[in-house]
Amino acid sequence: RQGCAMEVVLGQVEQLPALLAVSRTDLVRNWDSLTLDRALEWARYFQHLYDRFRARPQLREALGRRLRRSQPYPQLGFSTLGRCPQLLGLALLENRALPPAACSRLLRSLPQSPGAGTGPEPRGLELIARRKAAACLLALPRRPPRRLPGPEAQLQAEAQLLLSRLQEEEQETREAAGQLRWLCGVLEQLPQPRAFEVVAAALALLKQGRGAETAGGRGREGSSLDGYQASAAGDGCTAGLLLSWLLGSQERFFAFCLCLPCSHLAFLAGHYSQLSRSYLDLLAVWGSHLVYDPLQGRWVKSCHDKSELSWEELRQRFSCLCQVSTLLKEQTQAALKLLRTQDGDFKVCGVSVWTDLLMEV
Repeated sequence: RQGCAMEVVLGQVEQLPALLAVSRTDLVRNWDSLTLDRALEWARYFQHLYDRFRARPQLREALGRRLRRSQPYPQLGFSTLGRCPQLLGLALLENRALPPAACSRLLRSLPQSPGAGTGPEPRGLELIARRKAAACLLALPRRPPRRLPGPEAQLQAEAQLLLSRLQEEEQETREAAGQLRWLCGVLEQLPQPRAFEVVAAALALLKQGRGAETAGGRGREGSSLDGYQASAAGDGCTAGLLLSWLLGSQERFFAFCLCLPCSHLAFLAGHYSQLSRSYLDLLAVWGSHLVYDPLQGRWVKSCHDKSELSWEELRQRFSCLCQVSTLLKEQTQAALKLLRTQDGDFKVCGVSVWTDLLMEV
């Protein structure tokens, strides 16, 4: 009986994407107060499921899997159930097709939705509305970029929003694979260059100490050793997810390194050893494509592929790595010496690109 009852619940949860989708269409033009009340009752029922099953990992994961299976909303997860009244209310308020009578009914009903809260932190519809307003603001034309590291204010705000949502997802979905699926679904909605910039800014914020303060309010725990350790562990998990997404595809990491300025890449490499190793390996691949032109007396690209780096660009990237910290400088020089040895350990210019790079940096 319990299995049958759970299957009924899972079938009901599958209807959530349809409910959120129809709330944004012209179909609401035919909604009366009774139809609106039924929609809000369903939203409150989904929130009730969230409150009931949030402390039961197996059932929570089952509900999350059923939601993630729904299309075209792969980013929905178990935590969505807890925000369902607010998400539905905001979608309806933004829909100009909603009749005036139903809109008035909605405005009277929303303040009574569970979870509104009265504390100093924004809750419920207020929190969702603030995030929506922030997303609309971030969609405005960008200002000229500032020097990195230290991302521009708009990019920093986007990174903070990503960290906040990612940390919420970590609290609700204990399985790392589920968190990574959610992250992939979110980042795939951004244009690739922007997704790379946001991920890089988020990684920088975590190391600059601002990610924990701005994304989730964990900065208040810093007064105790336990709070600091919990914050550091949480930031480490968040950074691990971002790095897993970034390094999970060779093609993606290749595009990431071409997209970002070398000074920003060097900053991240100085703080994330996993990234620095992959970056040095990629620079080794790029350097192996250079050939020495005796007529010009310099290293040139083996072909005119735009994805390859010139000698000047490669030299600049290695130089940036050597300027971040003593540890990264030693790691970079050790990598170059190993490459020079593997290439014949020549000590004269124009024979091995690694010999010439070592002399330059």
